[in-house]
Amino acid sequence: MKTLREVRPGETVTVLRLHGEGPVKRRIMDMGITKGVEIFVRKVAPLGDPIELNIRGYELSIRKADAEMVEIQ
Repeated sequence: MKTLREVRPGETVTVLRLHGEGPVKRRIMDMGITKGVEIFVRKVAPLGDPIELNIRGYELSIRKADAEMVEIQ
């Protein structure tokens, strides 16, 4: 299983499924990260936190812990 945390800057990936439960999963979905959506990884901070993404036409920064819950292809 490959997660969003493992993606290098400049790569485009597709979301396969979300892990996690309850409010955490809901928050990730509210940010627009849902099954089938394409995500372009813009930048990863020097220590790996946060990760900057382009998704659905806007820019989003997420934490490593949240990125680990997003299974990608």
